[in-house]
Amino acid sequence: MLAARLIILLSFYWLSTSAIDPADPLFVDLPHGKIRGRDNGFYYSYESLPYAEPPVGELRFEAPQPYKQQWTDTFDATQPPVTCMQWNQFIFGDNKLAGVEDCLTVSIYKPKNTSQSSFPVVAHMHGGAFMFGEARQNGHENMMREGKLILVKISYRLGPLGFASTGDAGLSGNFGLKDQRLALLWIKQNIASFGGEPENIIVVGHSAGGASVHLQMLREDFAQVAKAGISFGGNAMDPWVIHQSARGRTFELGRIVGCGQASDSTELKNCLKSKPAGEIVSAVHSFLVFAYVPFAPFGPVVESPDAPEAFISQHPVDIIKSGKFAQVPWAVTYNTEDGGYNAAVLLEKQASSGRELIFDLNDHWFDWAPYLLFYRDSMTTIKDMDDYSRKLRQEYLGDRRFSVESYWDLQRLFTDILYKNATELALDLYRKHGKSPVYAFVYDNPANTGIGQFFSKRTDVHFGTVHGDEYFLIFENLARGPEMRSDEEIISRNFLNMINDFVVSGNGTMTFGNCVLQDNVGSNKFQLLSITKNGCENLQLESFP
Repeated sequence: MLAARLIILLSFYWLSTSAIDPADPLFVDLPHGKIRGRDNGFYYSYESLPYAEPPVGELRFEAPQPYKQQWTDTFDATQPPVTCMQWNQFIFGDNKLAGVEDCLTVSIYKPKNTSQSSFPVVAHMHGGAFMFGEARQNGHENMMREGKLILVKISYRLGPLGFASTGDAGLSGNFGLKDQRLALLWIKQNIASFGGEPENIIVVGHSAGGASVHLQMLREDFAQVAKAGISFGGNAMDPWVIHQSARGRTFELGRIVGCGQASDSTELKNCLKSKPAGEIVSAVHSFLVFAYVPFAPFGPVVESPDAPEAFISQHPVDIIKSGKFAQVPWAVTYNTEDGGYNAAVLLEKQASSGRELIFDLNDHWFDWAPYLLFYRDSMTTIKDMDDYSRKLRQEYLGDRRFSVESYWDLQRLFTDILYKNATELALDLYRKHGKSPVYAFVYDNPANTGIGQFFSKRTDVHFGTVHGDEYFLIFENLARGPEMRSDEEIISRNFLNMINDFVVSGNGTMTFGNCVLQDNVGSNKFQLLSITKNGCENLQLESFP
């Protein structure tokens, strides 16, 4: 089904020509009609363009359907993309509900650069643990100032609306990933109308967006919509990505919103379709143990092979081992203290006790650790789970108690388990089973402010280089301060040049500043580029530091 849709959509591309009126570049002709964008001074924007029918009513919990409406009037593409409905971790307070259900759009940003007649294209997947986030959470002005690339931001379904699954054909799941896929097809078909180069499309994302890029690349037909991908701070091997107990969680979701004890997945889906979307999404709070833990109660799954339009029907490890994935260049990254995103909340002082939440780990480690570190559903018995919890605590803290003084070692544990180890595993699999270049870099250059300070509500703690510190130099984010240091300005420009050169490279080479990243495929040692305040250095390693 998806292959047939791809052929149909690509046929439109071959028939299309540039549809921008040189006399007025704000107006663009698309198959659905004419649109009007906005002049933003040094770039044009064409926002909130629908790529799918609204996923509401009978289309809720179904694979997205290509947008087929025709516009009789000029479509107003000057409105910023709406937020897909979500239970948002970044909203303080008890009510974290935000967004709307009808949200499947792409937003296009094109630099004013008269020296280029066409532009390579970056398709962007936002992060947010598959639970929250939005297309406009990361800025685009850094990229537009460089003037070399068209940027397309993709909105996709999140949380239970995007990823509820019973593990069978009745309610298959992965609707958010299927949204992303349809959006990539839309970009391939239509980007020439905006002056984009359909043969030069790269997909990038951060955190869950990075994992999304990787998951898209695990489909063999990814090569028909893009030529390469970059996964910043997340990939399909991360333990929080593929969910193993989605069926029980989805039936429990139904019980919470009043569907009772549904007898099968079809009955459950029909009931869930009848419920207000806000009630379904608000039920997320019932799956949280404390704060926003686990940070991804709903997410991607391995679908049943008989599911209609299944996105993946094997675990990512098995897909890579089979060699049946897109053989295109890929880069994967992590930061030296990525785990600060997850651990920093434990340093927030509690109003009730006046002390940090980290002290409560001493009494609740065996209860909380499986949720914090995402092995609750992968263990066969409670004893196995407790043994692993005990092993991790001993390995990283020894006989010390959890405290502010031991926080750095706890953060290191989070970094290793949730990010770094999975990056090493992914590279190991690709160097044995890949055919196209695979690159990796580690970033070690702390921002003055970032996610660690945001969640801890503190500025007196050194968190190191936390989740997002590198990515927010490319795509601006309110989690860090708006100003860059002089060293960050250089790094930001190097990142932007790296992406541009990677898109247009004819042989898949990748460079950062004066460093050429080394291919991991076929290598006996890990090839890892270290990026710091002082520059870059290629490392050859038996294992990650």
